[in-house]
Amino acid sequence: MKFLAKLAFAAAALAAGSVSAQTYPAKPVTMIVPFAAGGPTDVIARIVGEHMSRTLGQQIVIENVAGAGGTTGTTRAAQAANDGYTIMMGHMGTHGAAPALYPNLRYDPTKDFEPIGLAAGTPILIVAKKAFPANDLKSFTDHVKANADKLNLAHAGVGSVSHSTGILLGSMIGAKPTMVPYTGTGPALNDLVSGQVDFMTDQIVNVAEQIRAGTIRAYAIATPTRSPALPDVPTTTEAGLPQYQVSAWNAMFAPKGTSADAVAKLNDALRKALADEATRKRLLDLGAVLPSADEQTPAWLGAFVAKEVERWNPVLKAAR
Repeated sequence: MKFLAKLAFAAAALAAGSVSAQTYPAKPVTMIVPFAAGGPTDVIARIVGEHMSRTLGQQIVIENVAGAGGTTGTTRAAQAANDGYTIMMGHMGTHGAAPALYPNLRYDPTKDFEPIGLAAGTPILIVAKKAFPANDLKSFTDHVKANADKLNLAHAGVGSVSHSTGILLGSMIGAKPTMVPYTGTGPALNDLVSGQVDFMTDQIVNVAEQIRAGTIRAYAIATPTRSPALPDVPTTTEAGLPQYQVSAWNAMFAPKGTSADAVAKLNDALRKALADEATRKRLLDLGAVLPSADEQTPAWLGAFVAKEVERWNPVLKAAR
């Protein structure tokens, strides 16, 4: 009888485990955003998360864990339980630039996560104060190279998108202006508008409104084609700096070891969000660039992260 009871208990436990696997997710899923609420990564996470919640049948709860250029929240995500109930929205900085900027980084973007899928790209623009003495990108780069010791470049802190993309621009045009750090894009942009700093490179989501209002100058957008959100701004290719192609991509990751079933269901929910017309419109209205079907797979994202780490490592290490 004891043997039969143990056998029945084991069968029940196996059945319960099977049901649990089939019904993932059985409770809300926390998505860590390693930046403050209201920023581009946070906004994109909330837009796609809202639609994903409907597909999954469980709420995706956004948790903002800001600090150290996004690496605080990313470290927390890497160390979270790999049960599928903690995921994160990373981006170019946390999963591309961070290894070069933080020698004691407590995670490896290529080894400590299960890629889920690319969510959206936010193109970078080269912008300057309204009184900057240049009418196009060529005269802008000429002026920066000739006066680098007198000019300053604003950014939102070491490891931020504006910091990394600013360094990349400087390396490509052969100039090292003074880097001026701020506590975020908002304060940096305010000083750019008031003319206290000279120029910066940042995401379209942050600067589009000021460009439309004419309070700052936009010289180029670092994408192959013009953005519908800013159709009058030329691409870097059109403007004469084709090698400067950069986007602050945002992508979803889970801790290493998260089950293939959970990753597949999360990826399916993300893909359905990106196929939804209302969700697409909200992202496109921000100026975001949406990934193709091939770029939405976990395998593509994993290979892309490895390429991004390789791309940023030499540029940012040389600037340290």
